Amino acid sequence: MSTRIKSQKKKALSSVADILTTSHIRLMVLLILFCCGIAAVIAKLIWLIFITGWGVEERRHPPVAPLQARADIVDRNGRTLARTIDVWSIGIHPRTLQANHISDPDILAANLAALLPERTADEYRKILHSNRSFVFLRRHASPELVRALNMLGEPAIDFLHEPSRLYPEGNLCAHVIGWIGEDGHGQSGMEYSFDKELTDPKRQSEPLALSIDIRVQAAVEKSLAAAMQKYSAVGASAIVLDVDTGEVLAMASLPNFNPNDRSSSDPTAFDNKATLSVYELGSTFKPLTMATAIQDGVVTSLAKRYDATEPLAVGRFHIHDEHAQKRWLDVPETLVHSSNIVTARIADELGPERMQAMFRNLNFDHRPAIELAAKGRPIWPAFWARTTVMTTGYGHGIAVTPLHLTSAYAAIVNGGIWRPATLLKRNPDYRPDGSRQIISGQTSATMRRLLRLIVTDGTGRKANVEGFRVGGKTGTADKAEKGRYNHGARISTFAAVFPMDTPRYAIVAMLDNPQGTAETGGYATAGMVTAPMVGDIIQHIGPLLGVIPDPKRDLDLTDLRALLWKPPAKQ
Repeated sequence: MSTRIKSQKKKALSSVADILTTSHIRLMVLLILFCCGIAAVIAKLIWLIFITGWGVEERRHPPVAPLQARADIVDRNGRTLARTIDVWSIGIHPRTLQANHISDPDILAANLAALLPERTADEYRKILHSNRSFVFLRRHASPELVRALNMLGEPAIDFLHEPSRLYPEGNLCAHVIGWIGEDGHGQSGMEYSFDKELTDPKRQSEPLALSIDIRVQAAVEKSLAAAMQKYSAVGASAIVLDVDTGEVLAMASLPNFNPNDRSSSDPTAFDNKATLSVYELGSTFKPLTMATAIQDGVVTSLAKRYDATEPLAVGRFHIHDEHAQKRWLDVPETLVHSSNIVTARIADELGPERMQAMFRNLNFDHRPAIELAAKGRPIWPAFWARTTVMTTGYGHGIAVTPLHLTSAYAAIVNGGIWRPATLLKRNPDYRPDGSRQIISGQTSATMRRLLRLIVTDGTGRKANVEGFRVGGKTGTADKAEKGRYNHGARISTFAAVFPMDTPRYAIVAMLDNPQGTAETGGYATAGMVTAPMVGDIIQHIGPLLGVIPDPKRDLDLTDLRALLWKPPAKQ
């Protein structure tokens, strides 16, 4: 009995041992298979990294450089003009594509060409078959495009979230705002001029507040664009300036560009005509000459008369009047009829020293005073001969930017104080360094009345907007090109101030080579094409700036009108 029990025990123990042995064998097999799997994965990774280079270059050299934190730019009312946002960008890893064998490169190239038509299928095919590590397919892609490419199911296509600078107003005020480069630093405009301040970590919460009023800017650009198209001009520019602080409320230059998509813009559109381009601005200089003559005592009475019966002969040159009166003219008549002859005579009496002194006081011998880097150097006469003095008196032989002229007009109406212009929002009592008294308050008051008379009774009539008390002066000059005058091309400018009883804003607008129309009788002079454009601008921006038209208010011009010659009544 005991023998049988022992035998059964031996069999049981043997069975257990067999089971354990089998389990051990199975575990060993599983362990070996698991190790083989791990080894295969490691081998695959080693092959991808060290043989194909996948992932190494991307990690060492990220395809997207992180954009520096950058403060917003806003207009004077807090409206955003520039802001940093996150956007999608799309790229592809050609080496990875070739290694994973998921997509046929030729088929993928065709799909990419359909979704991203900026390249052909052949160009995409070359990229996909190349040994390149990473190639951008589209920067700043739309969510719809990201979704469509993601549907292709190719892991080698990379979707990157990268920061980008957004300009919500598009091409509006583009020359002032500027743009930043791929390195995250400003390349033009205020983005460039204040790059250090905008990227200062301590100032990220403080937006850069510009003096620009984007509502005014929009109205100015709209009027400019309409006039440029109507008169087939090749370019246009306009500035609106606060005469007391020097703040620029609007600065426009056409053609312009979209800083969000500069690649689609004409390279010539990047030039800011308001601050970079210099022009001979013609008869708009006459009030500056007259203000100098009144201030220096050359003109002692507005009733003083000058001979304009014949063209003025100076050596072998003759100075003519466009609207010849062929009689003696007093000071108001000189400006109302825009007489070159009388202005030249007055400039001659002033002489080179006093003329140069005034122009220097107006900063005409230096680049314009403004925060922008794109600033043109005026063309200053090398030698001030007698003819030079005479012709510069009516805006020929000296070239400045439209901003120079705007600041000059602000000075002759604001009590006689020249101030540098600024694109930064300032307090109402702001008085910038460099301000200087150039004429007396009394002379300034006289000039306000004369400028108003030009608009009510002279060449600036088409700028007269009822209730806004506009004053200003036309200027039409042959365009200087390659050292010579092109008598078939002109610069038509109107310089204005409103309201003239209490001057607040100066405006200078210019059309580059406008063409006459049937409506203007074929003329493209400033009085016909630029003055009405300025009137349109004033009518739109006046209420925005708090200037409410009042037909009952105006300057008393009775004594000045009494000096204007009137033809005898017909019997």
